[in-house]
Amino acid sequence: MKCQEANHVCDKSQYHEAGFWDKIKLTIHLIYCHACRKYSSRNKKLTKTILVSNLKSMSQQEKKVMKDRLHEEFIN
Repeated sequence: MKCQEANHVCDKSQYHEAGFWDKIKLTIHLIYCHACRKYSSRNKKLTKTILVSNLKSMSQQEKKVMKDRLHEEFIN
């Protein structure tokens, strides 16, 4: 497995989209590749931080209202 593929499988794995064999190949790759282990570690920390932060996004209606207000401001 090349590093680029390992990084892609790492990303998929964190979102529970990687298959069983991909996870096994990734684990083997991480045993001998320091760069990908580091990438995987940072990726896990980022995902954990985002989950713990309790981020909330705007609803589509709120986004539309904001867009309309900005448009009004730029026109006037």
